[in-house]
Amino acid sequence: MNIDRIRNWAARLPFFYGWIVVSCTMGSAVARQAAAVATLSVFLVPMTAEFGWSRTGISGAVSMGGLLGAVIAPFIGPLFDRHGSRISLVTCALIVSACTAALAGVETLVGFYVVFGISRMMFSTPFDLGTSSAVTKWFVRGRARAMALLSTAHGAGLALMPLLAAFMIEAHGWRTGWLALAAVVFVVGAVPQWFFLARQPEDLGLAPDGRSAVVDESGSEQDETHEVAFTRAQALRTPALWLLMIFAALVYPVQAGISLHQAPYLIESGISPGIAATVVSVFSLCIAIGGLAFGMNAHRMQPRFALFVGAVMITIGAVLMGQVVSPALGYLSAALFGLGLGGVSTMLPVTLANYFGRAHYGAIRGIFLPVQVVAQAAGPLLAGVLHDASGNYDLGLTVFAALAATAALVALACRQQKVA
Repeated sequence: MNIDRIRNWAARLPFFYGWIVVSCTMGSAVARQAAAVATLSVFLVPMTAEFGWSRTGISGAVSMGGLLGAVIAPFIGPLFDRHGSRISLVTCALIVSACTAALAGVETLVGFYVVFGISRMMFSTPFDLGTSSAVTKWFVRGRARAMALLSTAHGAGLALMPLLAAFMIEAHGWRTGWLALAAVVFVVGAVPQWFFLARQPEDLGLAPDGRSAVVDESGSEQDETHEVAFTRAQALRTPALWLLMIFAALVYPVQAGISLHQAPYLIESGISPGIAATVVSVFSLCIAIGGLAFGMNAHRMQPRFALFVGAVMITIGAVLMGQVVSPALGYLSAALFGLGLGGVSTMLPVTLANYFGRAHYGAIRGIFLPVQVVAQAAGPLLAGVLHDASGNYDLGLTVFAALAATAALVALACRQQKVA
């Protein structure tokens, strides 16, 4: 990438170049969803029917990939602070595209574990760090709105990828479904990022949010420009970071566990596979709507209250999902669950950036992500084990509702603190 060429483009644009960066991260967020549990859930029934794998067995690949992502997160987090997200996001897209194509030829559970596990590892950590770090570097005042757009793309990808997969599976089989997803990942996840992604506004002679690089003498502007800047060590000494990690440990097993097993649960409840796929898409679309709504209204409430509201909605969604007897109730539970998850997914990285600053965001997020990723890895495995032990998903949904309700209470206790 020629930084001088990018600088010239940015100078001629009638809007802030940060929005180009956000557009690139949105493409990465869509590409990332090829390895999402909601996408895998569409393949779960045809693949297990062909190979005879158990729900627990196939869920283990999700967990393994998540654990690998947790291991590498603390080491790669600081790299995003120093070098930016461009190379990492392009590499992630190429790897996920290759792994997704390889899934079309998989014949054994071991082979599935290898290729999906690597793809899920990219999903769990580098994609997350790359997209959120890029947005955080380019925005301060507009951070929540920019992150809301990223979450919207996340939800849109979750809606589109399962739909595309379901269409291709029905028309040409599940192997062609994986190949179609691989092509999408390459086109939207690697090409624009290679040409247009820049590390931070200062590299282009800009300032965050498109403000003038020259700071006014007014107190308010001075305060906004010189935001908090916790190091990773300082952040680890605050109760706020630990409470946010506990929140993640409670809420993300619910997110991943229900996402993966949502379609099979609905089918077991008497919903047709086609309707179940549309319910999953409504859930994904509501993630986008929830992320946008929470992000655009973030200035109206403290971040911890936004996390509380999101966790409450997830709780209600999980409770209602356990009562599904008709498509209408399936849509309602999926909508509430998706809206709450969209809010949490948007506001957690915003809260981390607002509480601890952007200077060391990658390093701090790199410590935070293992907790989130391990929680996401545990959710599908827990749901699969409880299903195989009890013969249905009722117990798992009850456990998930209890975890989300506890997370809501933890969020209320998480207050912002000053640098020691």
